[in-house]
Amino acid sequence: MKTTELFKKKKVLSYEVFPPKTTDDAHTIYEALGGLQGLCPDFISVTYGAGGGTNCAKTLDIAAAVKKQYKIESVAHLRGLDLSKDEVLHIIGELNEKGIENVLALRGDAVQDTVPTGDFKHADELIAYIRAHSDLNILAACYPEGHPESESLAQDIAYLKRKADAGASQLITQFFLDNEDFYGFLEKTRAAGIALPIQAGIMPVTNRKSIERMVKMCGIKLPKKFMRIMDRYEHSPAALRDAGIAYAIDQIIDLLAHDVDGIHLYIMNKPYTAKRIYEAVQNIISA
Repeated sequence: MKTTELFKKKKVLSYEVFPPKTTDDAHTIYEALGGLQGLCPDFISVTYGAGGGTNCAKTLDIAAAVKKQYKIESVAHLRGLDLSKDEVLHIIGELNEKGIENVLALRGDAVQDTVPTGDFKHADELIAYIRAHSDLNILAACYPEGHPESESLAQDIAYLKRKADAGASQLITQFFLDNEDFYGFLEKTRAAGIALPIQAGIMPVTNRKSIERMVKMCGIKLPKKFMRIMDRYEHSPAALRDAGIAYAIDQIIDLLAHDVDGIHLYIMNKPYTAKRIYEAVQNIISA
């Protein structure tokens, strides 16, 4: 099933997982997927891996398992910086063989101390190529606070329009911590003529070091309310975890009250976190 069809029927709830870094840890992803199975995901997306991994084979294998073993719709991530045109054609063939109908087409972040060797320098180029050579449903990323490499949010939205025009059919945002940033972004994207469904990306923050690393990578703003939580509970892991989950739940309830198209949870392969959030919002998201 093409995931864009879901938005015609309901508020969409999806989760994102990443392949383990080593083969010794391979079992952990299937433990995570098993934990997510009962949490009513409309789809699960599978990244290239944590920290800029580049192993597409793992991504496709896990996405195939999501679809076949767990009976959940899956989305496979593709990074244009890593891929040649021939490789994309090969991957399209593999996706068709595995019954995967959805891809998230990204430029991808450059891996430190490596020179990108792919044929796609921007995400819209990868989107257009996939659209020209397949019937896959193509998702794209967007950034409520602007991409870190963009000069302004207006410039970034103009580039997002290129992704939509190239053939993307739905969007997922980078995670954000201030809903007002999302609402302002949504207003600007609609004014720019971008009418695609947009899922709000939410990352429950349960570790101070991880959020500081993400802020450095992605340029995410840290609201005062959020920083008070970090400062108050950073030395109590259990309290920080619960406070981070509560903050994410509060964001989601507010987003649903504003009639957001859907929620995409970056759960860092932690089904416990997803379970806590799902139990808190399941009646609201289906209302």
